[in-house]
Amino acid sequence: MNTIAVVILNWNGKQLLEQFLPSIIAFSPEATLYVADNASTDDSVSFIKQHFPEIQIIQNSGNFGFAKGYNEALKHIDAEIFALVNSDIEVTENWLNPILENFKNEPNTAIIQPKILDFKKKDYFEYAGAAGGFIDKYGFPFCRGRIFDTVEKDQGQYDDSCKIFWASGACFFIRSTIYNQLNGFDNSFFAHQEEIDLCWRVNNLNFDIQYNPLSTVYHVGGATLNEENAKKTYLNFRNSLFMLVKNLPLNIIFGTLFVRLILDGIAGIRFLSQFKFKHFWAIIKAHFFFYWYLIKYCNKRTITKNHAYFNVKSIVFIYFLKKMTTFKEIFNSKEYIKT
Repeated sequence: MNTIAVVILNWNGKQLLEQFLPSIIAFSPEATLYVADNASTDDSVSFIKQHFPEIQIIQNSGNFGFAKGYNEALKHIDAEIFALVNSDIEVTENWLNPILENFKNEPNTAIIQPKILDFKKKDYFEYAGAAGGFIDKYGFPFCRGRIFDTVEKDQGQYDDSCKIFWASGACFFIRSTIYNQLNGFDNSFFAHQEEIDLCWRVNNLNFDIQYNPLSTVYHVGGATLNEENAKKTYLNFRNSLFMLVKNLPLNIIFGTLFVRLILDGIAGIRFLSQFKFKHFWAIIKAHFFFYWYLIKYCNKRTITKNHAYFNVKSIVFIYFLKKMTTFKEIFNSKEYIKT
């Protein structure tokens, strides 16, 4: 069994592979490298075979998205640690050693995220993950270094290792035993929020999720679906609702979902006021899908303890009404609940 396998999911991403595979090859001598291809229709696979023969290729039979794409590919990989890396990630020298040391020294740690900075503005955090993720009571995700549209400059303010609630799927390290125990990601999510759902299930098993700032990567972000794509809005709202149904403690599920649905309605009205009609309809579509498949996702619930899964009650209220826009500002306020 290999110690660590770096697995890059690809779909029609030849240009990204050409740009970013060299850094992964150069700085990952400890790892076995794989590209998991989601039935690309460009010449990604032949390009890898010709130019990067040291990389092993796993060919999925269809475009399964992020969740099922990784689930199918990882069935063929035998390693202690899976490093799931987006095809638009540039890694840095010695990025793996701090992560491996973290796993070695902390047996209760199941998942680790490195520091994720913006490839285009390298002194800023990147939207999808930044310095580790949290959710509020109603399932809205936020990060140290990024809350909604506010992305902070990296000035060393988050250079401390700490426990987090979720790690970004852009660069996601997980023990294979835990991944297999939980059957990996939820295939039905396709893409977006599936890593938060998996992290929540890991938390429910009382394992830790860590942020390690000694490992740094740079993420382009939006290379597959950018922030202006209505499909991304649809997937985020739909999957967030299903994640809550699957994981919320039974004693608060109904009240929490009721408030979340109201907040989603407010978000829809906000899109209307900005003339973003496609995003408004994406939320409507997500809700109809949610109601239609609600029973199916109720059946996916597992036994959860009534423990605190959030550190702030409403990040929407704190950010938009109280105008607190950075994690440190919230952390040092009465709004932060230390669990």
